[in-house]
Amino acid sequence: MTISVLIVLALFVYALPAAANPACPVCTVAVAASLEIARRLGVDDSVVGVWAGALLALLGYWLIVWFDKKNWRFAGRDFLLMALSVGMIGFMYVGKLEYSPEPLLYFLFLDPFLFSVLAGAAVLMLANRFYQWMKKKNGGHAHFPFEKVAVPVLALALLSTYFYFYPLCNKAAELYEF
Repeated sequence: MTISVLIVLALFVYALPAAANPACPVCTVAVAASLEIARRLGVDDSVVGVWAGALLALLGYWLIVWFDKKNWRFAGRDFLLMALSVGMIGFMYVGKLEYSPEPLLYFLFLDPFLFSVLAGAAVLMLANRFYQWMKKKNGGHAHFPFEKVAVPVLALALLSTYFYFYPLCNKAAELYEF
């Protein structure tokens, strides 16, 4: 059932006219589907949080592009849309995780899953800015094909690897019965 829905959604998105978006719609759907699969396979929640934060940041970027198309502009719009988008993490996992703040980095008192979501969103935004800087330094051209995809994915993979070996949360399989 899920695969058929993804195929229909991918075909629908493929039929839409091309527009300059920060990420491919099929990739965004694939990341969204893989989040729950990863949790069910027992991947550490802090690793899942990194990718969930990146997904929500992507949705925020898409929302900004949509607002640009509608010509809806106001002061603080981009920050507000990104904050609302990343703040939706509470709705994604409501009832599945309990909020348990812990001291992190000696001065933050946050839930480890929330911290990993914020870190994933921040890393995605910084990686996108880093890619734009590298492209500008190269005369407006990418250094290699799909560099726009490779830079953020590599940055998120490095953060995920760090959180895998130094976890902030318990494994999902240990917390819940699936």
